[in-house]
Amino acid sequence: MRVISGTARGTRLVSLGSANIRPTLDRVKESFFNQVGPGLQGVAFLDLFAGSGSMGIEALSRGAETVVFIEPNPKTQHIILQNLEKCKMSDDNRILLKSTAQMGLKTLKEQGQSFDLIYVDPPFAEDLYEPTLLEISLSGILRQDALVVVEHFHKTVLQENYDKLKFYKDRRLGDSCLSFFNFEDIR
Repeated sequence: MRVISGTARGTRLVSLGSANIRPTLDRVKESFFNQVGPGLQGVAFLDLFAGSGSMGIEALSRGAETVVFIEPNPKTQHIILQNLEKCKMSDDNRILLKSTAQMGLKTLKEQGQSFDLIYVDPPFAEDLYEPTLLEISLSGILRQDALVVVEHFHKTVLQENYDKLKFYKDRRLGDSCLSFFNFEDIR
């Protein structure tokens, strides 16, 4: 597991070393960033179910303005902090919320934070897609034209819509699949 591009390019990240936690593969990460664009200047990025933090760290490396990591596991939180330090990323543009996804989304809403790009990667075996995507859609943390991307097992079928989140494409990569949703807030 490594940083693919940007200021921390080539840096090897600390791995989780647990069979219970599935890291995002480099080829999935590369496909994701190829789809959303190489540069992320000015983007507010949310790494939900952050794991090792590799997605958010890649976003910071590629110029994201801010990244919020949400991760409930204390061991994994420590790995995120180790990886940020290893990549020499300062505290200025990153936040680690040590909470569940649901509580983290509520905290972000209370703080008035909003995002352009959200990466959702819950444990494949847990049925968290629908409640998480509905919570994101209704939370008020999405900026106009925000993009939400979900990593899931390729046989998991997601809905076409989660309130204001509208499916528009997917990409299969081995056993993983990336599903892309646009946020359409019609006011």
